[in-house]
Amino acid sequence: MECVSGPLPDGPEWASEVKWDGYRAIGSSEWLLSRRGKPLAFKSIRDALRDLPAGTMLDGEVVAPDESGRPSFSRLQSYKHSEPILYYAFDILSHKGKSLLQTPWIDRREILAAALPSSPLFHLSAAFDADPATVVKAVREFNLEGVIAKRKTSIYEPGKRTDAWVKHRVLTGQEFVVGGFTPGEHGIDAIVIGYYEGDNLIFVARTRNGFVPATRRKLHQRLKALITKRCPFANLPEPRSYRFGEGMTAEKMTGCIWARPEVVVQIDYTDWTAANHLRHSFFRGIREDKRARDVVKEQHAP
Repeated sequence: MECVSGPLPDGPEWASEVKWDGYRAIGSSEWLLSRRGKPLAFKSIRDALRDLPAGTMLDGEVVAPDESGRPSFSRLQSYKHSEPILYYAFDILSHKGKSLLQTPWIDRREILAAALPSSPLFHLSAAFDADPATVVKAVREFNLEGVIAKRKTSIYEPGKRTDAWVKHRVLTGQEFVVGGFTPGEHGIDAIVIGYYEGDNLIFVARTRNGFVPATRRKLHQRLKALITKRCPFANLPEPRSYRFGEGMTAEKMTGCIWARPEVVVQIDYTDWTAANHLRHSFFRGIREDKRARDVVKEQHAP
């Protein structure tokens, strides 16, 4: 089940949860998978999941806390088995072999709370009935990623993007799709990124900041297998470079190597420009848990 992005709804029929900065993960006593169905290599979480009753399936987020206890996506990217790792469970799809997909969210929460493993690695993601402005203020004070509002009566619809869950980011960052790169030391100088608007991939930035040699090499290995002659961006070439030279003209496109838009990355930035480009974009990591076609332009809290 996927969120839409937009202003947070208000009213007694809604509850709010923290949006955790980690990997979305579906867990059972037998496996831990990304929402793309790929196994996730977090051994401590997998081991603790063995205490779940057979036929029980959780939905949640794997999080790597930093020294202050806040989720750190960068730390999760370079995770080592000796470092702390947590699982914040926010939903339950089945319990002891019984499907809960048609059960209202507020009732699923009660079942989830009782079903969680007793391991200190597992936490129930807290839900709040406060008004959106109060929740956003608290999330901003703790420097957390954002808020998700959930309709209390909503059922769980696997794979569907629904307005029963509404995502609102507080930090200025989101996922983007890599559609190409410019070559450089360690394989990559910059990546060319965008988001989907319907069936169209929309260019927003060339990002070269935030990389270390190891991440350049890792991303280059992924993109080499996806190289194509066709530019995947629907809005390129742009007619001019715009302010700060962030535009992608036909001349600048000649220096790009295009890739099939399958790799998703996490990007921080300071703002959007009037030309719908990112200002001061910064690479944070590869998202293994996101599908490229699910990446859209997100709204952020003011």
